[in-house]
Amino acid sequence: MKRVFFTIYILLLGFFLFPAGLQARTDLPDSLIVQGELLHAQYDFDAALDAYEQALEILESRDDSLEVLLLKDKMLLSENGRNMSGFAYSPYVVAKHRFSLDDFYLYYPLQDRSWRVAPNQLDSSAIGLSKAVYAPDEVMKIYFSAEDEDNIRNIYVTEYQDTVWTRPALLNEHLVSPANEIYPMLSSDGRTLYFASEGLYGVGGYDIYMSEWSDQDNDWSVPVNMGFPYSSPADDFLLINTDDDRYTLFASNRECSTDSVWVYVLEYDNMPVRRALDEPQQLRDLSVLDPSFDSLMPEEKEISADIPENVDTRKYMDKMSEVRALRDSLSNYNSLLENERNSFALSNDYAERTRLTDIILRRESRIPQLQDSLDRAVAHLQKIEMEFLFSGVVIDPDKMMEEADHEVVGDATAYTFTKMNLGDPLELRMMEPEKKFDYSFKILDKGQFAEDNTIPDGIVYQIQIFSAINKASEKSLKGLSPVFERRNSGGRYVYRVGLFNSYNDVLSKLNTVKKVGFRTAFIVAYIDGKEVTVSKARSSESKAVKEQKFYQVTLVPSGELDSELSEGIRQQADGKDIARSETEDGKAAYIIGPFGDKGKADSLASFIKAMGVADVTVSEILK
Repeated sequence: MKRVFFTIYILLLGFFLFPAGLQARTDLPDSLIVQGELLHAQYDFDAALDAYEQALEILESRDDSLEVLLLKDKMLLSENGRNMSGFAYSPYVVAKHRFSLDDFYLYYPLQDRSWRVAPNQLDSSAIGLSKAVYAPDEVMKIYFSAEDEDNIRNIYVTEYQDTVWTRPALLNEHLVSPANEIYPMLSSDGRTLYFASEGLYGVGGYDIYMSEWSDQDNDWSVPVNMGFPYSSPADDFLLINTDDDRYTLFASNRECSTDSVWVYVLEYDNMPVRRALDEPQQLRDLSVLDPSFDSLMPEEKEISADIPENVDTRKYMDKMSEVRALRDSLSNYNSLLENERNSFALSNDYAERTRLTDIILRRESRIPQLQDSLDRAVAHLQKIEMEFLFSGVVIDPDKMMEEADHEVVGDATAYTFTKMNLGDPLELRMMEPEKKFDYSFKILDKGQFAEDNTIPDGIVYQIQIFSAINKASEKSLKGLSPVFERRNSGGRYVYRVGLFNSYNDVLSKLNTVKKVGFRTAFIVAYIDGKEVTVSKARSSESKAVKEQKFYQVTLVPSGELDSELSEGIRQQADGKDIARSETEDGKAAYIIGPFGDKGKADSLASFIKAMGVADVTVSEILK
């Protein structure tokens, strides 16, 4: 009967989703976008882009600029996914187990009592996936994620110096994105930082990145997405390598309920071999990360725990562990079944749909068996509880379960997840924050005098607003800030506002100053703190611009530059132009620039190399 029902379900689903043969067609952009999102989640990035492009054409015809912008963000993720599929890694999976989102990090093989639950002194919130800060006792440097004033999570570092901890500081511009970064974890040698971000180059949700310490630059390098299967369209985070270089662990909520995550244990590989996976099914199979054993028969799985020697309590705890394992397996089966139904609905290949139909029917037939095993295990557990009750034995099921949970054997392997204890609340004596005066030009409710009237070196422009025999009050500044005070040779007080580095900048603010009430205001100039004529400052400024050095990045890929890498370069290079050229031997070369900062050119070159292009150079542009 169930097979008949499912067959009818499949036929109806195919009729509604594929009314014109096997290809879904719709003129509604919302439906196309949803279809694209489903295809993207199934790693079918080419098909997702096709759906998005159809939606984009409709939205652009409606001149809906906001929706177009949001849709292009989704398209970029699919383009990234298509590009990342060329650099996938197939690790040896040792174990995996599902844990509660609230305490999954306690099952990592890290120093006991090293996790400090949020909110705490460093992290004022515990919203979403970020639940704790890793801060072992006696550590001298703590990397952590915390919200800034815009409620975006960034990675900060604080270091113990003498008797106090330094004020938390951001690492560098490469490790800051418009979205959140969470769970920074330092390698045992202190030279690699792993973290998760939802705002850097990736495929959606949180992806996992690594950044390496450069002794030459004395800074962290441009972060590199670790690629499939560490990253996925779901949320992936908290990657570590064990100190003995045996295992790599990370967590993900792929194929999970909202309150749980998978923790995967992989064999550590310091020289991973990556290869291209062209088929979405290959990426889907890879992302499951099943151990290299059959882990779908929980009744054959041995569950071990630190159990008291009493035979009856051992029996009770074994049965509790069995119930937990059966529930996990049943949930896993349902997740896999839902995933395969979605794959069936989105596929337009007859052979693929036939294969999926067979898998779905087999999984459906397995679920009643698992449910029956779970029901029998629960009934047996209740029977043991009744026997305890009649024998006058009082037990605490929660405490017994906590004891059984302390050690959990990974699916189908002898790997043991050991639950660590939380550390004490953080009590760090921090350096007092230094209040720095803001020297940027602005108009406030109440004007401000500059804390330091020193004019910095270089070419500087100001706007003189008035002079007076007596000192002026803040009220007389009409909200301007920062206002500099000096006395001239005649003993009068002279007041000038702002510190501008170019004539165009100061000129753009002159009318603003006049409009607030200083109609006779005019521009003055300095070179290295000495007052000069405005014309001399402008001449020096023009000469400095001519002498400035500019740089370009040249890459020679193995073939033509694909659109995904091109878009990634534009994103990393803030929209710089990409020009096509040819090398002396006729190969296609691409030039990106110009860059006024060589450091930014070097960072882009590092990013391109990380994306698999070996022939990349940075050179000065000759005028």
